Amino acid sequence: MKFLPIILVFLGFNFGHGQIKSKPITEFSQKDIKDGILIDVRTPNEFGMGHLENALNINWFDTGFQKHFDTIPKDRKMYLYCKKGGRSAKAQQLLDSLGYRNVVNLIGGYDVWNHNN
Repeated sequence: MKFLPIILVFLGFNFGHGQIKSKPITEFSQKDIKDGILIDVRTPNEFGMGHLENALNINWFDTGFQKHFDTIPKDRKMYLYCKKGGRSAKAQQLLDSLGYRNVVNLIGGYDVWNHNN
């Protein structure tokens, strides 16, 4: 019984925050976004050189990055990607801390997707 408070705190912490989710970008398909949104967090210049179909460009380095999500419901599924996976992982953590519950980081990023397509 002495571990019960520790277990309850652990469960409360894990269920109180969204789960960190990821998926290899090579397993992503346009069918995944039928009820969600695909977000490319690279710079507009990188986005202009090529991007996944139906992606919305929201630059991670934009000082107003966070504000772009104000109109997106917190339970909407979002798939994030960048060049290799670093910026999208950081963006995912930020969005999770803001209460977004269905954010998926596409591991490998555009470079891997472009190499395989």
